Amino acid sequence: MSNESNPTKSDSARKTLLLAVIVGMCSNALLSVLTVTEVAFSIFPLIALVLSVQMLYQNYLRNPVSEELPLVGLACFFVGAFGYSAFVKAQYPGAGSNFFAIIVTLLLLLWVGKKLGFIAKGE
Repeated sequence: MSNESNPTKSDSARKTLLLAVIVGMCSNALLSVLTVTEVAFSIFPLIALVLSVQMLYQNYLRNPVSEELPLVGLACFFVGAFGYSAFVKAQYPGAGSNFFAIIVTLLLLLWVGKKLGFIAKGE
């Protein structure tokens, strides 16, 4: 069954995955305030985290979840977290190397792309 037959289900899944990326980024932003001395505290990641978790929960209550969506959502959470970590470490080189964060982010993006069908299997 293609995603075109039920556009609201596809939109709901995309919304869930995007919210998972935002939750990962905001969580890592709050963690970076505690662990990286160069990063200043801001209230905005906390506000965004609370709002995105609330929207994620409301989306979960309204729409049924497919079997693979929780695992792909967790991968999207880690894409956001490791992606933000790579961004911070690129911005502040004294915080450490961003090589591991970039590699993990790219591998997770490849896996998510394969699961969502953006990367087709060889024929």
